[in-house]
Amino acid sequence: MSVVITPLHYIYLIFIFIIIAAMAKKRDISLICILGIFLLGLIGTGSLYHSTMGVFNSFVYATKELMPTIFIISVIVAMSNVLIESGINEEIVAPFKGIIKNYWIAYWVIGIVMMILSWFFWPSPAVALIGVLFLPIAKKVGLPAIGVAISMNLFGHGVALSGDYIIQAAPKLTADAAGIPVSSVVSASIPLVITMGLVTTITAFYLLRRDIKLQKISTEYTIEEESDEKKPNNLVVLSKNFKRILALITLLLFAIDIFVMYTAKLQGGDATALIGGTAIFIMSFLSIVTYKNEALEKITNNLVKGLQFGFKIFGIVIPIAAFFYLGDSAFTEIFGKILPAHSNGIVNDLGVCLANLVPLNSAIASTTLTIVGAITGLDGSGFSGISLAGSVAKLFSTALGGGVATLTALGQIAAIWVGGGTIIPWAVIPVAAICGVDPFELAKKNLKPVIIGLIATTIVAMFII
Repeated sequence: MSVVITPLHYIYLIFIFIIIAAMAKKRDISLICILGIFLLGLIGTGSLYHSTMGVFNSFVYATKELMPTIFIISVIVAMSNVLIESGINEEIVAPFKGIIKNYWIAYWVIGIVMMILSWFFWPSPAVALIGVLFLPIAKKVGLPAIGVAISMNLFGHGVALSGDYIIQAAPKLTADAAGIPVSSVVSASIPLVITMGLVTTITAFYLLRRDIKLQKISTEYTIEEESDEKKPNNLVVLSKNFKRILALITLLLFAIDIFVMYTAKLQGGDATALIGGTAIFIMSFLSIVTYKNEALEKITNNLVKGLQFGFKIFGIVIPIAAFFYLGDSAFTEIFGKILPAHSNGIVNDLGVCLANLVPLNSAIASTTLTIVGAITGLDGSGFSGISLAGSVAKLFSTALGGGVATLTALGQIAAIWVGGGTIIPWAVIPVAAICGVDPFELAKKNLKPVIIGLIATTIVAMFII
């Protein structure tokens, strides 16, 4: 099968290399993506004002595609604020206090709880939900603060975020860029996430246990207790039993969501909508019973805080996603039908061309996707470049004749494990701050387990493709 390669294809490919180089140097790529969109429009339409309009329209297109993801994160954060201020989050994790008897149980229990909550709340709110609560327990059983931070990082920002099976923000971005259903990425990622999770967390625990035995890690805690002055003064004082009931109701509602998603086979946007709607009702109900006469204002307040958080996280993603969406059907929607008659999109065309020129195999493709994913994570976001991973996966799978879902999932996992908050010092700051440890030390401790995990996961992907 032959395709016609135009200057638009070369420009798109050149900008991909420029973006990868910029990320490798830890530079922001928003301006590069904007220039790429403008130049594609200028060459394609030959019109200065059409290409200028195309930049804005591509932002609008990307925002429309990302809006469900931004909203779900926003409402989850809004709900978590109420849970924290009311103290209900304490009751959610209270049953685990009696289970933790020594430091190795603490490591795994804290990690698993962090992973479960991160599936529903995302890691950043989950850190606030359980971080301070588990630190006193860990201290009593001899788990150093750095051990708590490692566990929370790897299970939350690593395992949970790289799969993102409930909120499905990460699979949505990569699936869109690869031009495949979200469910395909989710299914393909399961064996890879399991491999990455097991290898990384077990390796990290082995190294942590060795350092504890050799007394290389300090067991001192420098966490400041939250003072009463920091707590809202407009709260209704809830009894312990009532908070337990509210915690149980919260967990039960999300459990019902999981049951409904399974029985009704809800995935992608539908699953996100169900979780988001449930979170909004939980936030509203808890606000009414938690705050005094300021419930209505606090509901709006927390929604605004959640939206601020959502757009802060995804603001950097919009211009990047706008560029990579142009590799598929978005180009025609924004600039019109200016690609060759038999073109299937810029990325598809490049993939067919690559298949005719380069004898790709599963080993080369898997290794390249892991490297590309890791490079996109160097900015510390984890999400800013996973659209690139999806586009490259689509390009390679076209050359290989299959494996797009596995390659997309592999690139997603590499990008998020590197940049989502495990080995980039400025990305691990939230967990480091909660645990009172040096972010550079935390990133250093995570580095070896994550690299070993990525190697093992890449090898598994080679056999799956």
